[in-house]
Amino acid sequence: MGDTHPMLRLNDLRYAVEGRTLFEGASATIPTGHKVGLVGRNGTGKTTLFRLIRGELALESGTVTLPDRARIGGIAQEVPSNEVSLLNTVLAADTERADLMAEADTATDPDRIAEIQTRLADIDAWSAEARASSILVGLGFTPAETHQPCSDFSGGWRMRVALAAVLFSQPDLLLLDEPTNYLDLEGALWLEHYLTRYPHTVIIISHDRELLNRSVNGILHLEDKQLTFYSGNYDQFARQRAARRAVQAAAAKKQELQRAHLQSFVDRFKAKASKAKQAQSRVKMLEKMETITAPEDAARVVFTFPEPEELSPPIINTESASVGYDGTPVLSHLNLRIDQDDRIALLGRNGEGKSTLAKLLSDRLDAMGGRVTASNKLRIGFFAQHQVDELHVDQTPLEHLIKERPNEGQAKLRARLASFGLGADQADTEVGRLSGGQKARLSLLLATLPAPHLLILDEPTNHLDIESREALVEALTAYTGAVILVSHDMHLLSLVADRLWLVKDGRVSPYEEDLQAYRKLLLAPPDKPEKDKPKPKKASRDDILELRAEVRKCEARVEKIAAMQDELAKRLGDPKVYEDHMADKRVVWQKKYSEVMEAMDRAEAMWLKAQSKLEKAEG
Repeated sequence: MGDTHPMLRLNDLRYAVEGRTLFEGASATIPTGHKVGLVGRNGTGKTTLFRLIRGELALESGTVTLPDRARIGGIAQEVPSNEVSLLNTVLAADTERADLMAEADTATDPDRIAEIQTRLADIDAWSAEARASSILVGLGFTPAETHQPCSDFSGGWRMRVALAAVLFSQPDLLLLDEPTNYLDLEGALWLEHYLTRYPHTVIIISHDRELLNRSVNGILHLEDKQLTFYSGNYDQFARQRAARRAVQAAAAKKQELQRAHLQSFVDRFKAKASKAKQAQSRVKMLEKMETITAPEDAARVVFTFPEPEELSPPIINTESASVGYDGTPVLSHLNLRIDQDDRIALLGRNGEGKSTLAKLLSDRLDAMGGRVTASNKLRIGFFAQHQVDELHVDQTPLEHLIKERPNEGQAKLRARLASFGLGADQADTEVGRLSGGQKARLSLLLATLPAPHLLILDEPTNHLDIESREALVEALTAYTGAVILVSHDMHLLSLVADRLWLVKDGRVSPYEEDLQAYRKLLLAPPDKPEKDKPKPKKASRDDILELRAEVRKCEARVEKIAAMQDELAKRLGDPKVYEDHMADKRVVWQKKYSEVMEAMDRAEAMWLKAQSKLEKAEG
């Protein structure tokens, strides 16, 4: 982090939209090279903040300061559907390289030609195709697809091309607004890993807890029209914030008692003229007391799923079943069993057939061969993004429910809406005017209305904020039906799923390892063909002793850094640190903390490397 100037300074921002104030005196400084998660409840103005930083909206007052010539990048919208190949679309995003390449073809002046070639070498122009291609492959395209035109791909896939393009152009400040919403688990894990190695500053709006724990070293929290910057990842932020809230609550309580005491004095003596002077001064004290409001816990967001009656197991069974489209099987030899207490996560890259399997199991696609047997009373609930998109925009949530349950009283239907976090205001608002999260809640309510014995959820957390995701985990844990889950949210998967099925190469098989092992498998570099590998020579006894000593040394270094990390986390967790007179110390400790985080990453990497060298040597 050679650059000492902060990358981005937000100073005293004020901005309102349609009479609603989003920012009032909001300030924050983002250090150069930091990876920062921008978090806050839905509707607080996170996307608006990005637009203010980009200069697309005019501030009412305050300033956004960036270093001179800093390039800001973000994804505006999906790539157009044209005949340009994916690879060339991504390459064009580095405008300097594209301009120089074009000029290299036409330049005639020898000095200029030399200048162009030197600059192209400086910006590593020749490895650009390989870099662009590896980003596209990381986001889920096959090497062959990178040469196909954009028009061959749907909107969701073209969003991935737009993401690849902005990552390739490497802006100094990268602004990403919920990029994992259009990625699958595999793409999300690749992005998470890529961001940790991104060479410049990143601010990412995300509700994905795993991503915010693995990829960022700072959290910018937007709440009550203010911004607060915390060092560390999401879990550390949650701990520090809880400590601050406890202090705030205690201060508010103390003040409440003081105020009650003063008020009773005022009331008692107001009538007595002799004490009126004192009473007056108490009134003044009352007025002067700055109100410390007790932090109310964010209103609990809820999902309450209805309970299905119990069916005898299995609820679905398939024997040598195959399924596909137009006579061509996508999946075959399916021997699967689902019981009512199953919680199954489907793993597998895009295009391997997860959606096809979900369609077969939810009876929206017939088997082409083999047998599928289901309990005759089986009710299935299905949730996917396309259902959210198919809600009637000109009808209210209440009208949606009346259509499904014409004989139920309005009071009961309103109670159902409330049990999914849709209060009186939202019940009577046209769906077209609801937020993405509110529409998702309505779709989930409609999917679970018949009390299904099996609930199939395809990316249920898109558009849900962190509190809503936690509430969904709680609801699914309490739910007495079976769950089949496709999600890019590792936090959700790890808390809900107890069985993993891998959809790969036309088969569906149980994945015996855990999610962390799957993560490692995806991020491991592809193996080189055996024939290229030189035969390793046997390690001597001295080599092995030396490697063991190296492993011990690395282990000790990790322990030492972990102790430093704990000590700093303790200091930063102390509410006193956030008092004004501690500002200098706090800045030093926060800086130190992010340095220690980086040192830990390096030390762990060295330790793993030393261990694997030792394992190889010991054979």
